[in-house]
Amino acid sequence: MADSWHQLARVEECGDGTVLELVASGRVIALACVDGKYYAMDGICPHQGGPLGKGQLSGCVVTCPWHGWQYNVTDGRHETTPLQHTTFDVRLEDDAIMVLLPDDES
Repeated sequence: MADSWHQLARVEECGDGTVLELVASGRVIALACVDGKYYAMDGICPHQGGPLGKGQLSGCVVTCPWHGWQYNVTDGRHETTPLQHTTFDVRLEDDAIMVLLPDDES
C-alpha cells in the first residue's frame, strides 16, 4: 500500500484562523490554518462522528460542534485525554494545499 498526495483546497480558500471540512479520496478531512501554516486531520470526531471541519478553531485547538471535544490540529492530541486523533502531512504546491493520504487497499 502506498500513500499519495491529493489537493484539498487553494490557499485563498483557507485563511489564517480558519478550519474547513473537505473531502479527498473519499475521506472527510478537517483542514486548518494556524499562523499561516496548514494542518490536516481526520474530519470525523471519534467521540460520536461530529464534523471537526465545521467546528470552532481557537489558536491551534478545534472544538467539535456536536459535543465540544477539543483537539490540537498540529498533532491530533485530544485536549483532556490521552486520545491521539489521526493527522496527515500537508504541503503547498504553488497555491494548492495538498494532503498525503494512505491509498485504500484494492
